Amino acid sequence: MSKELEVLRILEDNAKLTPKEIAEMVGLSEEEVKKIIKKFEDEGVILKYKTLIDWEKVGEEVVYAIIDVRVTLTREKSYDDIAKRIAKFPEVHAVRLISGDYDFQVVVKGKSLKDVAFFVAEKISTLPEVRDTFTHFVLRSYKEEGVLLFKDEEDRRLAFVP
Repeated sequence: MSKELEVLRILEDNAKLTPKEIAEMVGLSEEEVKKIIKKFEDEGVILKYKTLIDWEKVGEEVVYAIIDVRVTLTREKSYDDIAKRIAKFPEVHAVRLISGDYDFQVVVKGKSLKDVAFFVAEKISTLPEVRDTFTHFVLRSYKEEGVLLFKDEEDRRLAFVP
């Protein structure tokens, strides 16, 4: 694996690490790591640095929904055109072209079930290319972005010895 890919993998796992810490991990100088990071930022390879927050722990009400969307394509509107339109809504966190019964998977964030339902009914379903939608409300997340959102509890079962 190249040193540049190593730097990317390290940043993807923990963007809070300093270039000095990353340099020690991959065997490069701090300046070399800074150049690699700057290059990837300029090229649009590194798109954003993000903090993962467990909103439940601070008492903030957040509702996520996964919306399966089936569309009708026209000569004027391709998958890319429709996806770009959906992606521009601020409530939308992800838009993915998928295989199967539906065309897109849209991840939406709102303050309440009502907010998300309104978004689906008033913004997504009203798009002329949208044939139908199927909404899944996220009841609880156990893992996000590779991070477990729970602590492993000690196994309290009694050992069984035959």
